[in-house]
Amino acid sequence: MFAKLFILYGLVALSLTLPTPHAPEPVPILEQSQEINPDGSFKWNYQSEDGTSQNQQGQLKEVGPEEAGEVVEGSASWVDPEGGAHQISYVADENGYRPSSADLPVAPEIPQAIIRALEWIATHPAPEEPTK
Repeated sequence: MFAKLFILYGLVALSLTLPTPHAPEPVPILEQSQEINPDGSFKWNYQSEDGTSQNQQGQLKEVGPEEAGEVVEGSASWVDPEGGAHQISYVADENGYRPSSADLPVAPEIPQAIIRALEWIATHPAPEEPTK
């Protein structure tokens, strides 16, 4: 029993030391900076040799009499394996996360028949049912 476990552990250890043929090469970072301030504000960025870059900045914002939240803005860009360039910008605050990119899908327009139906429903509410 112990011999089988010893062989099994040996094989596992050996497999972990073998190089993997599809392991990605490390990508050098060309530029990187970060700043974290005592007031809660921050900013950071980096750019790598493969064309990837990202930056983000944020600061505290009062959203109520006794509440504060973080407002964050940033962007990221990269090149896909086929050579296509991509970019996304975003804002995250009390109104939620709002990304902006040509890569994001856009919903189709609402058909006019649906718009008219919704307007009719809004102006003709269903009658209330009598309470028992």
